[in-house]
Amino acid sequence: MVCSSADGCRNRFIHNLSVSSMTMDVKAVVGFATVTRGLSLVLQAVLNAAIPDHDADAFRPPRTEEAMYLDNVVDWLFGGLSHWDAEHFLFIAEKGYLYEHNFAFFPLFPIVLRGFAEILLWPLSSWLSVRGRLLLAVALGNSALFLLSVIAFYALSRAVLQDRRLALLSSFLYCSTPANVFMTAGYSESLFAALTFGGLFLLEKGFTLRACLALSIATAARSNGLVNIGFLLYLPSLHAISQIRVYRATTKGHSKVLHYIWVILRLLLTSLFGTAVIALPFCAFQYYGYRTFCTPSTSLEQIHPALLSLGERRGYRVPDENGPPPLWCMRPLPLLYSHIQDVYWDVGFLRYFELRQIPNFILAMPMATLAIMAAYAYFQANPELCLRLGLWGTALEKPTPGFFNPKVFVYVVHSTVLLIFGTLCMHVQVLTRFMASSSPVPFWISAHLLLLNEPLLHRRKTSNPNMQLQTDPKNYCKHMPQNPLLALLPHFKACSPTTQSILGYFLSYWILGLALHCNFLPWT
Repeated sequence: MVCSSADGCRNRFIHNLSVSSMTMDVKAVVGFATVTRGLSLVLQAVLNAAIPDHDADAFRPPRTEEAMYLDNVVDWLFGGLSHWDAEHFLFIAEKGYLYEHNFAFFPLFPIVLRGFAEILLWPLSSWLSVRGRLLLAVALGNSALFLLSVIAFYALSRAVLQDRRLALLSSFLYCSTPANVFMTAGYSESLFAALTFGGLFLLEKGFTLRACLALSIATAARSNGLVNIGFLLYLPSLHAISQIRVYRATTKGHSKVLHYIWVILRLLLTSLFGTAVIALPFCAFQYYGYRTFCTPSTSLEQIHPALLSLGERRGYRVPDENGPPPLWCMRPLPLLYSHIQDVYWDVGFLRYFELRQIPNFILAMPMATLAIMAAYAYFQANPELCLRLGLWGTALEKPTPGFFNPKVFVYVVHSTVLLIFGTLCMHVQVLTRFMASSSPVPFWISAHLLLLNEPLLHRRKTSNPNMQLQTDPKNYCKHMPQNPLLALLPHFKACSPTTQSILGYFLSYWILGLALHCNFLPWT
Protein backbone atom coordinates (compact mmCIF):
# COMPACT_ATOMS: atom_id res chain seq x y z
CA MET A 1 0.00 0.00 0.00
CA VAL A 2 1.37 3.45 -1.04
CA CYS A 3 1.29 6.27 1.51
CA SER A 4 -1.04 9.13 0.59
CA SER A 5 1.17 11.76 2.24
CA ALA A 6 4.49 12.29 3.95
CA ASP A 7 2.76 12.47 7.34
CA GLY A 8 0.95 9.22 6.60
CA CYS A 9 4.22 7.47 5.72
CA ARG A 10 5.91 8.80 8.85
CA ASN A 11 3.02 7.76 11.11
CA ARG A 12 2.90 4.31 9.56
CA PHE A 13 6.67 3.92 9.99
CA ILE A 14 6.46 4.98 13.64
CA HIS A 15 3.57 2.57 14.21
CA ASN A 16 5.41 -0.34 12.58
CA LEU A 17 8.55 0.46 14.57
CA SER A 18 6.56 0.55 17.80
CA VAL A 19 4.90 -2.80 17.06
CA SER A 20 8.26 -4.31 16.13
CA SER A 21 9.90 -3.06 19.31
CA MET A 22 7.03 -4.36 21.45
CA THR A 23 7.24 -7.77 19.79
CA MET A 24 10.97 -8.03 20.45
CA ASP A 25 10.54 -6.83 24.04
CA VAL A 26 7.79 -9.36 24.73
CA LYS A 27 9.95 -12.17 23.31
CA ALA A 28 12.88 -11.09 25.50
CA VAL A 29 10.78 -10.80 28.66
CA VAL A 30 8.91 -14.06 28.08
CA GLY A 31 12.22 -15.81 27.39
CA PHE A 32 13.64 -14.58 30.69
CA ALA A 33 10.42 -15.49 32.51
CA THR A 34 10.59 -19.00 31.06
CA VAL A 35 14.13 -19.38 32.38
CA THR A 36 13.17 -18.15 35.86
CA ARG A 37 10.18 -20.55 35.96
CA GLY A 38 12.37 -23.48 34.98
CA LEU A 39 14.99 -22.55 37.58
CA SER A 40 12.30 -22.17 40.23
CA LEU A 41 10.95 -25.67 39.60
CA VAL A 42 14.42 -27.21 39.62
CA LEU A 43 15.59 -25.33 42.72
CA GLN A 44 12.49 -26.10 44.75
CA ALA A 45 12.92 -29.82 44.01
CA VAL A 46 16.60 -29.73 45.00
CA LEU A 47 16.05 -27.65 48.14
CA ASN A 48 13.04 -29.70 49.18
CA ALA A 49 15.12 -32.87 48.92
CA ALA A 50 18.18 -31.38 50.62
CA ILE A 51 16.45 -29.68 53.58
CA PRO A 52 14.25 -31.65 55.99
CA ASP A 53 10.67 -30.41 56.21
CA HIS A 54 9.81 -28.45 59.34
CA ASP A 55 7.02 -29.95 61.45
CA ALA A 56 4.73 -26.96 61.08
CA ASP A 57 1.25 -26.57 62.52
CA ALA A 58 -0.32 -26.34 59.09
CA PHE A 59 -3.30 -27.78 57.28
CA ARG A 60 -2.40 -31.34 56.26
CA PRO A 61 -5.45 -33.40 55.30
CA PRO A 62 -5.13 -37.18 55.15
CA ARG A 63 -4.85 -38.87 51.77
CA THR A 64 -8.12 -40.69 51.08
CA GLU A 65 -7.11 -41.94 47.63
CA GLU A 66 -4.76 -44.83 46.98
CA ALA A 67 -1.39 -43.78 45.53
CA MET A 68 -0.62 -44.84 41.97
CA TYR A 69 2.56 -45.60 40.03
CA LEU A 70 3.90 -42.10 39.40
CA ASP A 71 2.52 -40.33 42.48
CA ASN A 72 5.76 -40.66 44.44
CA VAL A 73 7.79 -39.32 41.51
CA VAL A 74 5.54 -36.27 41.08
CA ASP A 75 5.52 -35.69 44.83
CA TRP A 76 9.33 -35.83 44.93
CA LEU A 77 9.64 -33.40 42.03
CA PHE A 78 6.91 -30.92 42.97
CA GLY A 79 6.00 -31.68 46.58
CA GLY A 80 7.47 -28.37 47.72
CA LEU A 81 4.77 -26.57 45.75
CA SER A 82 2.00 -28.05 47.92
CA HIS A 83 2.93 -26.57 51.30
CA TRP A 84 1.16 -24.03 53.52
CA ASP A 85 -1.88 -22.46 51.83
CA ALA A 86 -1.25 -24.44 48.65
CA GLU A 87 -2.57 -27.46 50.52
CA HIS A 88 -5.93 -25.71 50.87
CA PHE A 89 -6.19 -25.06 47.14
CA LEU A 90 -5.25 -28.65 46.31
CA PHE A 91 -7.72 -30.00 48.87
CA ILE A 92 -10.54 -27.81 47.51
CA ALA A 93 -9.73 -28.84 43.94
CA GLU A 94 -9.90 -32.50 44.98
CA LYS A 95 -12.66 -32.60 47.62
CA GLY A 96 -14.53 -29.33 47.26
CA TYR A 97 -15.37 -26.90 50.07
CA LEU A 98 -15.72 -29.25 53.02
CA TYR A 99 -14.37 -27.30 56.00
CA GLU A 100 -15.59 -23.87 56.98
CA HIS A 101 -12.14 -22.27 56.85
CA ASN A 102 -11.64 -23.51 53.26
CA PHE A 103 -13.91 -20.64 52.20
CA ALA A 104 -11.07 -18.18 52.82
CA PHE A 105 -9.70 -19.42 49.48
CA PHE A 106 -11.66 -18.30 46.45
CA PRO A 107 -12.81 -20.87 43.87
CA LEU A 108 -11.31 -19.83 40.53
CA PHE A 109 -7.85 -21.31 41.06
CA PRO A 110 -9.13 -24.70 42.34
CA ILE A 111 -11.50 -24.82 39.35
CA VAL A 112 -8.61 -24.12 36.96
CA LEU A 113 -6.49 -26.83 38.62
CA ARG A 114 -9.28 -29.40 38.50
CA GLY A 115 -10.03 -28.61 34.86
CA PHE A 116 -6.34 -28.89 33.98
CA ALA A 117 -6.05 -32.23 35.81
CA GLU A 118 -9.26 -33.73 34.40
CA ILE A 119 -8.96 -32.54 30.80
CA LEU A 120 -5.35 -31.90 29.78
CA LEU A 121 -3.81 -34.47 32.14
CA TRP A 122 -6.53 -37.08 31.74
CA PRO A 123 -4.22 -39.39 29.68
CA LEU A 124 -2.12 -39.78 32.87
CA SER A 125 -5.06 -40.97 34.98
CA SER A 126 -3.85 -44.58 34.79
CA TRP A 127 -0.53 -43.63 36.39
CA LEU A 128 -1.40 -40.64 38.57
CA SER A 129 -4.11 -40.17 41.17
CA VAL A 130 -6.24 -37.02 41.21
CA ARG A 131 -3.89 -35.55 43.82
CA GLY A 132 -0.84 -36.33 41.64
CA ARG A 133 -2.41 -34.77 38.57
CA LEU A 134 -3.39 -31.69 40.57
CA LEU A 135 0.18 -31.28 41.78
CA LEU A 136 1.47 -31.60 38.21
CA ALA A 137 -1.20 -29.07 37.15
CA VAL A 138 0.21 -26.63 39.72
CA ALA A 139 3.72 -26.89 38.26
CA LEU A 140 2.65 -26.60 34.62
CA GLY A 141 -0.39 -24.36 35.03
CA ASN A 142 1.18 -21.73 37.26
CA SER A 143 4.21 -21.53 34.96
CA ALA A 144 1.91 -20.81 32.01
CA LEU A 145 -0.15 -18.33 34.03
CA PHE A 146 2.97 -16.50 35.12
CA LEU A 147 4.07 -16.11 31.49
CA LEU A 148 0.65 -14.63 30.71
CA SER A 149 1.00 -12.25 33.65
CA VAL A 150 4.42 -11.16 32.33
CA ILE A 151 2.94 -10.29 28.93
CA ALA A 152 0.06 -8.40 30.58
CA PHE A 153 2.48 -6.61 32.91
CA TYR A 154 4.68 -5.42 30.04
CA ALA A 155 1.69 -4.27 27.97
CA LEU A 156 0.28 -2.34 30.95
CA SER A 157 3.68 -0.82 31.74
CA ARG A 158 4.20 0.29 28.14
CA ALA A 159 0.71 1.84 27.99
CA VAL A 160 0.96 3.71 31.30
CA LEU A 161 4.63 4.68 31.55
CA GLN A 162 5.01 5.49 27.83
CA ASP A 163 8.71 4.73 28.23
CA ARG A 164 10.07 1.62 26.55
CA ARG A 165 13.24 1.29 28.63
CA LEU A 166 11.41 1.70 31.93
CA ALA A 167 8.64 -0.71 30.91
CA LEU A 168 11.19 -3.30 29.78
CA LEU A 169 13.38 -3.05 32.88
CA SER A 170 10.40 -3.20 35.24
CA SER A 171 9.17 -6.29 33.37
CA PHE A 172 12.52 -8.01 33.83
CA LEU A 173 12.30 -7.16 37.54
CA TYR A 174 8.80 -8.63 37.64
CA CYS A 175 10.23 -11.89 36.23
CA SER A 176 12.53 -11.90 39.30
CA THR A 177 9.76 -10.95 41.73
CA PRO A 178 10.45 -11.30 45.47
CA ALA A 179 7.15 -13.22 45.60
CA ASN A 180 8.62 -15.80 43.22
CA VAL A 181 7.75 -18.90 45.24
CA PHE A 182 4.08 -17.90 45.45
CA MET A 183 3.96 -17.40 41.68
CA THR A 184 5.26 -20.96 41.31
CA ALA A 185 3.62 -22.89 44.16
CA GLY A 186 -0.05 -23.84 44.42
CA TYR A 187 -1.24 -20.30 45.12
CA SER A 188 -3.58 -18.07 43.11
CA GLU A 189 -1.10 -15.17 42.74
CA SER A 190 -0.06 -15.87 39.12
CA LEU A 191 -3.68 -16.27 38.02
CA PHE A 192 -4.74 -13.11 39.82
CA ALA A 193 -1.82 -11.09 38.45
CA ALA A 194 -2.51 -12.16 34.86
CA LEU A 195 -6.18 -11.20 35.12
CA THR A 196 -5.56 -7.95 37.01
CA PHE A 197 -2.77 -6.60 34.81
CA GLY A 198 -4.61 -7.74 31.68
CA GLY A 199 -7.84 -6.11 32.84
CA LEU A 200 -6.10 -2.84 33.68
CA PHE A 201 -4.40 -2.81 30.27
CA LEU A 202 -7.80 -3.23 28.58
CA LEU A 203 -9.17 -0.43 30.73
CA GLU A 204 -6.29 1.85 29.74
CA LYS A 205 -7.02 1.13 26.07
CA GLY A 206 -10.71 1.97 26.49
CA PHE A 207 -12.11 -1.58 26.26
CA THR A 208 -14.26 -1.09 29.35
CA LEU A 209 -16.58 -4.08 29.00
CA ARG A 210 -13.71 -6.52 28.38
CA ALA A 211 -11.80 -4.97 31.28
CA CYS A 212 -14.81 -5.44 33.56
CA LEU A 213 -15.00 -9.09 32.57
CA ALA A 214 -11.28 -9.69 33.27
CA LEU A 215 -11.39 -7.84 36.61
CA SER A 216 -14.58 -9.68 37.55
CA ILE A 217 -12.91 -13.04 36.94
CA ALA A 218 -9.94 -11.79 39.02
CA THR A 219 -12.32 -11.25 41.94
CA ALA A 220 -13.24 -14.93 41.69
CA ALA A 221 -9.54 -15.67 42.32
CA ARG A 222 -8.82 -13.33 45.26
CA SER A 223 -10.96 -11.11 47.45
CA ASN A 224 -8.73 -8.06 46.96
CA GLY A 225 -9.96 -8.00 43.37
CA LEU A 226 -12.75 -5.82 44.82
CA VAL A 227 -10.20 -3.00 45.18
CA ASN A 228 -9.95 -2.87 41.38
CA ILE A 229 -13.37 -1.23 41.35
CA GLY A 230 -11.45 1.97 42.10
CA PHE A 231 -9.79 1.83 38.66
CA LEU A 232 -13.15 1.38 37.00
CA LEU A 233 -14.49 4.46 38.78
CA TYR A 234 -11.41 6.60 38.19
CA LEU A 235 -10.23 5.97 34.62
CA PRO A 236 -13.64 6.41 32.92
CA SER A 237 -14.16 9.54 35.05
CA LEU A 238 -10.86 10.93 33.78
CA HIS A 239 -11.89 10.15 30.21
CA ALA A 240 -15.31 11.79 30.72
CA ILE A 241 -13.75 14.98 32.11
CA SER A 242 -11.40 15.16 29.12
CA GLN A 243 -14.36 14.74 26.75
CA ILE A 244 -16.30 17.51 28.47
CA ARG A 245 -13.28 19.80 28.30
CA VAL A 246 -12.74 19.26 24.61
CA TYR A 247 -16.43 19.65 23.83
CA ARG A 248 -16.72 22.82 25.92
CA ALA A 249 -13.93 24.45 23.90
CA THR A 250 -15.34 23.49 20.51
CA THR A 251 -19.15 23.57 20.88
CA LYS A 252 -21.77 26.14 21.88
CA GLY A 253 -25.50 26.14 22.52
CA HIS A 254 -27.96 23.52 23.75
CA SER A 255 -26.05 20.67 22.14
CA LYS A 256 -23.25 21.28 24.66
CA VAL A 257 -25.62 20.75 27.60
CA LEU A 258 -27.07 17.63 26.03
CA HIS A 259 -23.58 16.29 25.47
CA TYR A 260 -22.67 16.93 29.11
CA ILE A 261 -25.76 15.07 30.26
CA TRP A 262 -25.01 12.14 27.98
CA VAL A 263 -21.36 11.88 29.10
CA ILE A 264 -22.33 11.99 32.80
CA LEU A 265 -25.18 9.50 32.32
CA ARG A 266 -22.91 7.12 30.42
CA LEU A 267 -20.28 7.42 33.16
CA LEU A 268 -22.83 6.60 35.87
CA LEU A 269 -24.19 3.62 33.97
CA THR A 270 -20.69 2.31 33.23
CA SER A 271 -19.62 2.72 36.86
CA LEU A 272 -22.72 1.04 38.28
CA PHE A 273 -22.61 -1.82 35.80
CA GLY A 274 -18.87 -2.36 36.15
CA THR A 275 -19.01 -2.28 39.95
CA ALA A 276 -21.80 -4.85 39.95
CA VAL A 277 -19.93 -7.12 37.52
CA ILE A 278 -16.66 -6.99 39.48
CA ALA A 279 -18.40 -7.55 42.84
CA LEU A 280 -20.65 -10.35 41.55
CA PRO A 281 -18.18 -13.27 42.05
CA PHE A 282 -17.50 -12.19 45.63
CA CYS A 283 -21.22 -11.94 46.42
CA ALA A 284 -22.01 -15.24 44.71
CA PHE A 285 -19.25 -17.04 46.64
CA GLN A 286 -20.51 -15.63 49.95
CA TYR A 287 -24.01 -16.78 49.09
CA TYR A 288 -22.66 -20.26 48.33
CA GLY A 289 -20.96 -20.31 51.73
CA TYR A 290 -24.19 -19.20 53.40
CA ARG A 291 -26.18 -21.98 51.73
CA THR A 292 -23.49 -24.55 52.57
CA PHE A 293 -23.45 -23.90 56.32
CA CYS A 294 -26.65 -22.03 57.17
CA THR A 295 -29.00 -24.25 55.16
CA PRO A 296 -26.89 -27.42 54.79
CA SER A 297 -27.99 -30.48 52.84
CA THR A 298 -25.04 -32.67 53.89
CA SER A 299 -25.00 -35.12 56.78
CA LEU A 300 -21.93 -36.32 58.66
CA GLU A 301 -22.44 -39.82 57.24
CA GLN A 302 -21.64 -38.48 53.75
CA ILE A 303 -18.18 -37.26 54.78
CA HIS A 304 -15.13 -39.55 54.67
CA PRO A 305 -14.32 -40.75 58.22
CA ALA A 306 -10.66 -39.66 58.01
CA LEU A 307 -11.68 -36.12 56.97
CA LEU A 308 -14.36 -36.00 59.65
CA SER A 309 -11.84 -37.13 62.25
CA LEU A 310 -9.42 -34.38 61.21
CA GLY A 311 -12.19 -31.81 61.57
CA GLU A 312 -13.00 -33.01 65.07
CA ARG A 313 -9.36 -32.97 66.19
CA ARG A 314 -8.56 -29.54 64.75
CA GLY A 315 -11.88 -27.84 65.36
CA TYR A 316 -12.79 -27.49 61.67
CA ARG A 317 -16.52 -26.99 61.21
CA VAL A 318 -18.22 -29.12 58.53
CA PRO A 319 -21.77 -28.69 57.17
CA ASP A 320 -24.31 -30.83 59.05
CA GLU A 321 -27.99 -30.77 58.25
CA ASN A 322 -28.76 -32.27 61.64
CA GLY A 323 -26.72 -29.79 63.67
CA PRO A 324 -27.39 -26.18 64.73
CA PRO A 325 -26.29 -23.44 62.28
CA PRO A 326 -23.18 -21.40 63.16
CA LEU A 327 -23.67 -18.10 64.98
CA TRP A 328 -22.46 -16.00 62.04
CA CYS A 329 -25.56 -17.12 60.11
CA MET A 330 -27.66 -15.02 62.51
CA ARG A 331 -25.87 -11.75 61.76
CA PRO A 332 -27.66 -9.02 59.77
CA LEU A 333 -25.03 -9.43 57.04
CA PRO A 334 -23.85 -13.06 57.28
CA LEU A 335 -20.47 -12.86 55.50
CA LEU A 336 -18.57 -16.11 55.86
CA TYR A 337 -15.32 -14.55 54.61
CA SER A 338 -15.28 -11.96 57.40
CA HIS A 339 -16.06 -14.66 59.98
CA ILE A 340 -13.17 -16.85 58.80
CA GLN A 341 -10.67 -13.99 58.80
CA ASP A 342 -11.74 -13.06 62.32
CA VAL A 343 -11.98 -16.49 63.96
CA TYR A 344 -9.52 -18.72 62.10
CA TRP A 345 -6.79 -16.28 61.02
CA ASP A 346 -7.21 -13.59 63.70
CA VAL A 347 -7.15 -10.87 61.06
CA GLY A 348 -8.32 -7.41 62.10
CA PHE A 349 -7.35 -3.80 62.63
CA LEU A 350 -3.99 -3.56 64.50
CA ARG A 351 -4.29 -7.15 65.76
CA TYR A 352 -0.87 -8.01 64.37
CA PHE A 353 0.90 -5.20 66.20
CA GLU A 354 2.65 -7.34 68.81
CA LEU A 355 6.28 -7.51 69.87
CA ARG A 356 6.59 -11.13 68.77
CA GLN A 357 5.59 -10.11 65.23
CA ILE A 358 8.57 -7.77 64.79
CA PRO A 359 10.42 -10.32 62.58
CA ASN A 360 7.44 -10.42 60.23
CA PHE A 361 7.36 -6.62 60.03
CA ILE A 362 11.07 -6.69 59.16
CA LEU A 363 10.37 -9.31 56.49
CA ALA A 364 7.75 -7.06 54.89
CA MET A 365 9.81 -3.87 55.24
CA PRO A 366 11.51 -3.90 51.79
CA MET A 367 8.20 -4.08 49.92
CA ALA A 368 6.67 -1.46 52.22
CA THR A 369 9.70 0.78 51.66
CA LEU A 370 9.33 0.59 47.88
CA ALA A 371 5.65 1.53 48.11
CA ILE A 372 6.38 4.46 50.47
CA MET A 373 9.21 5.70 48.24
CA ALA A 374 6.92 5.50 45.20
CA ALA A 375 4.22 7.59 46.88
CA TYR A 376 6.69 10.13 48.25
CA ALA A 377 8.64 10.55 45.01
CA TYR A 378 5.49 10.88 42.95
CA PHE A 379 4.01 13.51 45.28
CA GLN A 380 7.28 15.45 45.29
CA ALA A 381 7.35 15.50 41.49
CA ASN A 382 3.62 16.22 41.01
CA PRO A 383 2.23 17.97 44.13
CA GLU A 384 -0.47 19.94 42.29
CA LEU A 385 -1.54 16.91 40.27
CA CYS A 386 -1.90 14.85 43.46
CA LEU A 387 -3.86 17.56 45.28
CA ARG A 388 -6.41 17.75 42.48
CA LEU A 389 -6.51 13.91 42.31
CA GLY A 390 -5.22 13.96 38.75
CA LEU A 391 -8.67 14.91 37.45
CA TRP A 392 -8.34 18.60 36.59
CA GLY A 393 -5.82 20.45 34.49
CA THR A 394 -4.15 17.37 33.00
CA ALA A 395 -5.53 17.95 29.51
CA LEU A 396 -3.34 21.05 29.14
CA GLU A 397 -0.21 19.30 30.30
CA LYS A 398 2.12 17.39 28.05
CA PRO A 399 2.56 13.94 29.67
CA THR A 400 6.12 13.22 30.71
CA PRO A 401 7.16 9.66 29.82
CA GLY A 402 8.33 7.66 32.80
CA PHE A 403 7.32 7.07 36.37
CA PHE A 404 6.12 10.67 36.93
CA ASN A 405 3.63 10.43 34.08
CA PRO A 406 0.14 11.67 35.18
CA LYS A 407 -1.27 8.27 34.15
CA VAL A 408 0.71 6.67 37.00
CA PHE A 409 -1.19 8.62 39.67
CA VAL A 410 -4.07 6.17 40.16
CA TYR A 411 -1.64 3.23 40.37
CA VAL A 412 0.36 4.96 43.11
CA VAL A 413 -2.87 5.61 45.04
CA HIS A 414 -3.88 1.96 44.60
CA SER A 415 -0.46 0.80 45.82
CA THR A 416 -0.65 3.10 48.85
CA VAL A 417 -4.13 1.82 49.76
CA LEU A 418 -2.89 -1.78 49.56
CA LEU A 419 0.11 -0.88 51.73
CA ILE A 420 -2.00 0.79 54.43
CA PHE A 421 -4.60 -1.96 54.51
CA GLY A 422 -1.99 -4.74 54.42
CA THR A 423 0.02 -3.18 57.25
CA LEU A 424 -2.86 -2.33 59.57
CA CYS A 425 -5.39 -5.09 58.93
CA MET A 426 -3.57 -8.20 57.65
CA HIS A 427 -0.81 -10.60 58.62
CA VAL A 428 1.92 -8.20 57.61
CA GLN A 429 4.32 -10.82 56.26
CA VAL A 430 1.97 -11.49 53.33
CA LEU A 431 2.50 -7.89 52.19
CA THR A 432 5.22 -8.98 49.74
CA ARG A 433 3.07 -11.35 47.70
CA PHE A 434 -0.07 -9.28 48.30
CA MET A 435 1.40 -6.23 46.56
CA ALA A 436 3.63 -8.04 44.04
CA SER A 437 0.61 -9.78 42.49
CA SER A 438 -1.74 -6.79 42.63
CA SER A 439 0.23 -3.65 41.82
CA PRO A 440 2.89 -2.82 39.20
CA VAL A 441 4.17 0.13 41.26
CA PRO A 442 6.87 -1.72 43.29
CA PHE A 443 8.47 -2.84 40.03
CA TRP A 444 8.05 0.54 38.34
CA ILE A 445 9.70 2.44 41.19
CA SER A 446 12.50 -0.15 41.38
CA ALA A 447 13.22 0.20 37.66
CA HIS A 448 12.98 4.00 37.94
CA LEU A 449 15.54 4.05 40.77
CA LEU A 450 17.88 1.76 38.84
CA LEU A 451 17.78 3.95 35.74
CA LEU A 452 18.19 7.07 37.86
CA ASN A 453 21.07 5.91 40.06
CA GLU A 454 22.97 3.22 38.15
CA PRO A 455 25.66 4.64 35.81
CA LEU A 456 26.03 1.29 34.07
CA LEU A 457 22.48 1.63 32.74
CA HIS A 458 22.99 5.10 31.31
CA ARG A 459 23.32 5.50 27.58
CA ARG A 460 26.28 7.81 28.00
CA LYS A 461 29.75 6.27 28.27
CA THR A 462 30.97 5.25 31.67
CA SER A 463 34.47 5.76 33.00
CA ASN A 464 35.21 2.10 32.38
CA PRO A 465 34.31 1.13 28.78
CA ASN A 466 34.56 -2.57 29.59
CA MET A 467 31.65 -2.18 32.02
CA GLN A 468 29.35 -0.20 29.73
CA LEU A 469 26.09 -2.00 28.97
CA GLN A 470 24.97 -2.38 25.36
CA THR A 471 22.16 0.19 25.22
CA ASP A 472 23.15 2.08 22.06
CA PRO A 473 19.87 3.44 20.64
CA LYS A 474 21.05 2.74 17.08
CA ASN A 475 21.19 -0.98 17.81
CA TYR A 476 18.38 -1.08 20.33
CA CYS A 477 15.61 -1.71 17.83
CA LYS A 478 17.61 -3.87 15.42
CA HIS A 479 18.38 -6.73 17.76
CA MET A 480 16.72 -8.46 20.64
CA PRO A 481 17.13 -6.20 23.72
CA GLN A 482 19.62 -7.35 26.29
CA ASN A 483 18.51 -8.19 29.80
CA PRO A 484 20.07 -5.40 31.89
CA LEU A 485 19.71 -7.42 35.09
CA LEU A 486 21.92 -10.20 33.76
CA ALA A 487 24.36 -7.59 32.48
CA LEU A 488 24.58 -5.93 35.90
CA LEU A 489 25.14 -9.07 37.98
CA PRO A 490 28.79 -9.68 36.91
CA HIS A 491 29.57 -6.11 38.04
CA PHE A 492 27.48 -6.22 41.21
CA LYS A 493 30.28 -4.91 43.46
CA ALA A 494 30.84 -1.94 41.16
CA CYS A 495 27.15 -1.03 41.08
CA SER A 496 25.68 1.86 43.04
CA PRO A 497 24.30 1.21 46.56
CA THR A 498 20.78 1.64 45.21
CA THR A 499 21.33 -1.06 42.61
CA GLN A 500 22.90 -3.40 45.16
CA SER A 501 19.97 -2.91 47.52
CA ILE A 502 17.27 -3.50 44.91
CA LEU A 503 18.92 -6.44 43.17
CA GLY A 504 19.98 -7.91 46.51
CA TYR A 505 16.39 -7.74 47.74
CA PHE A 506 14.88 -9.28 44.61
CA LEU A 507 17.42 -12.10 44.29
CA SER A 508 17.65 -12.99 47.98
CA TYR A 509 13.87 -13.22 48.38
CA TRP A 510 13.66 -15.13 45.09
CA ILE A 511 15.98 -17.85 46.42
CA LEU A 512 15.14 -17.77 50.14
CA GLY A 513 11.45 -18.11 49.38
CA LEU A 514 12.07 -21.39 47.58
CA ALA A 515 14.27 -22.73 50.37
CA LEU A 516 11.99 -21.80 53.26
CA HIS A 517 8.47 -22.10 51.90
CA CYS A 518 9.07 -25.45 50.18
CA ASN A 519 10.20 -26.95 53.49
CA PHE A 520 7.30 -25.73 55.66
CA LEU A 521 9.37 -22.89 57.12
CA PRO A 522 7.78 -19.45 57.69
CA TRP A 523 7.99 -17.00 54.80
CA THR A 524 6.02 -14.14 53.33
